[in-house]
Amino acid sequence: MSVLRSGSPHRPARSLATVTGALLTLLALLLALPATAGATAVRRAPEPSHPGQDWAGSQIARHEGTAAGRAAPPAGSLASSVEGVDVSSHNGNVAWSTLWNSGVRFAYVKATESTSYTNPYFAQQYNGSYSAGMIRGSYHFATPNTSSGAAQANYFVDHGGGWSRDGRTLPGALDMEYNPYGATCYGLSAAGLVNWMKDWFATYKARTGRDAVIYTSTSWWKQCTGNSSAFGAINPLWVPRYGSSVGELPAGWGFHTIWQYTSTGPTVGDHNRFNGAMDRLQALANG
Repeated sequence: MSVLRSGSPHRPARSLATVTGALLTLLALLLALPATAGATAVRRAPEPSHPGQDWAGSQIARHEGTAAGRAAPPAGSLASSVEGVDVSSHNGNVAWSTLWNSGVRFAYVKATESTSYTNPYFAQQYNGSYSAGMIRGSYHFATPNTSSGAAQANYFVDHGGGWSRDGRTLPGALDMEYNPYGATCYGLSAAGLVNWMKDWFATYKARTGRDAVIYTSTSWWKQCTGNSSAFGAINPLWVPRYGSSVGELPAGWGFHTIWQYTSTGPTVGDHNRFNGAMDRLQALANG
């Protein structure tokens, strides 16, 4: 009894402290592992270094050429269509009254790129087109290797990409084209790009209630998505082709909604045709 009273009570206490310390150390190491693994697995490209040089069609013209481009489509394609333009910071302050007087009735304005760039001319272009009487919308230039689809969709909505049911605001558009900074398909597999876009579109719809438009060329789409048909039934197609006809469409779409037919138009280079009469354009705006 005297031995237990003098020594035994202290040994379990020292043993418990040692075990507890070891367990806490092990727990700290285990908690650190997922973060370390995640940081290694997700290697993001640097933020865009010249976003002011990236706009809808900037890389289409570079990779696919504009030799067939013309200031207006042939007369036979003009029935039941509406003339539009798309602009970005490289256009500066736009003469909207001049465009309105020339027959332009809608505009798409670049708002954002990745999660670091906003168009410094956005207010003049987005509000100016509206004030001139046009139906307007905004678009996001995607860089799928810099951040997630959800992150970029949220950034877009927070910086000009929202939608309102005012009858004159088009749903946002996602610009998917050749990478201005490196690998054509952003270093992602076809499945990876498709999943990135699904993430972007789902986030945009959750934030705005609208299915966004997609801007892409058939050639890029085939090369980088394996000609996926995952979006044709949901997302309206805005297709660039600088020539006398729209030509082949990406898989999944039976028709286009907007055709960017030239990059050399008057006043603003990029001109578009909505595939339908004004009432259908208004319907797209109204959702």
